[in-house]
Amino acid sequence: MKNTFGSCVTVTIFGESHGSAVGAVLDGIEPGLEIDEEFISHRMNQRRAVGALSTARREDDRAEILSGVYNGTTTGTPISFLIYNKNTKSADYDALVSVCRPGHADYTGYIKYKGFGDYRGGGHFSGRITAGLVAAGAVAELSLMRQGIRIGTHIKRCGGVSDREFSDVDADISALSDMDFAVLDGNAEKAMKERILAAKSEGDSVGGVLETAICGLPAGVGEPWFDTVEGVLSHMMFSIPAIKGVEFGGGFSLADMKGSESNDSFYASAGEIHTKTNRCGGILGGISDGEPIIMRCAVKPTPSIYKEQESVNIKTRENVSLRIEGRHDPAVVHRARAVVNAGAALAVRDLLSMGGFL
Repeated sequence: MKNTFGSCVTVTIFGESHGSAVGAVLDGIEPGLEIDEEFISHRMNQRRAVGALSTARREDDRAEILSGVYNGTTTGTPISFLIYNKNTKSADYDALVSVCRPGHADYTGYIKYKGFGDYRGGGHFSGRITAGLVAAGAVAELSLMRQGIRIGTHIKRCGGVSDREFSDVDADISALSDMDFAVLDGNAEKAMKERILAAKSEGDSVGGVLETAICGLPAGVGEPWFDTVEGVLSHMMFSIPAIKGVEFGGGFSLADMKGSESNDSFYASAGEIHTKTNRCGGILGGISDGEPIIMRCAVKPTPSIYKEQESVNIKTRENVSLRIEGRHDPAVVHRARAVVNAGAALAVRDLLSMGGFL
């Protein structure tokens, strides 16, 4: 039962949605890194539920640092984060103790943990657990920024509405950094929010696609086989709740191209080597080529919806109908953006240590 990611820089997550707290332990970060607690709070706020687009469950998500930081800088020892749960309504889940919610891990969790798991609010499977991941990811991001590596994620698509592509990647990352609803086109933001609220009014939900750019990663990072850049990033992304697909660069669209169309031509400028296009997403042979890493993640619609659904009682093995109560997000893509950012930072920081870059 593994809850730890990473080889050289590791993060371990713990807690349950309706337990007393959630958190994370980050190990392998270099000593002497200045910790900007306002930056960590900013990243945590981008994950928080806010407004009509999110669940009515409101948590302040203040990450308390218990170890690994002294006089405002890292000591090189494990950094532990604790985030208390304060706004729980466990009674909302009493009727679901034996009923498997469609799209959730109720059935698989019951089998794996032999019926002893905490089912309230999804327990350890809940997106609530990502709060610790975001806190740890913010510290990893601070470490990367010190090396000139920056990460930005926007909502590429939501409810059938598309945002524009990355253009000037550096400028786009800077613009996204302070956004709570991260889109590059203001018109797309308005239309996406309308689709989310329309689904909410119907007791339903919508999904979307997140697109991430990683700039400043030097060429040569990653391994050619089992620790490829794509492999390590994908491992992290598929560990995030609701992520059901990951692609890099041209992704699946490359399957419909000819080699002459998909290849990125090289050119030299001022002694540096670049590619004219970036259909490979900044990765060749599993190793970074110095261009921006471009990654997209498919986020499924929130499975907790208010429409009546068919299911089973896991104890009696009888067919039942259920209508989920409680407080749920009509979409999670705008909140998942902060988690994807954090996960990318943790994965890249681990890759750099594995390769001897840090």
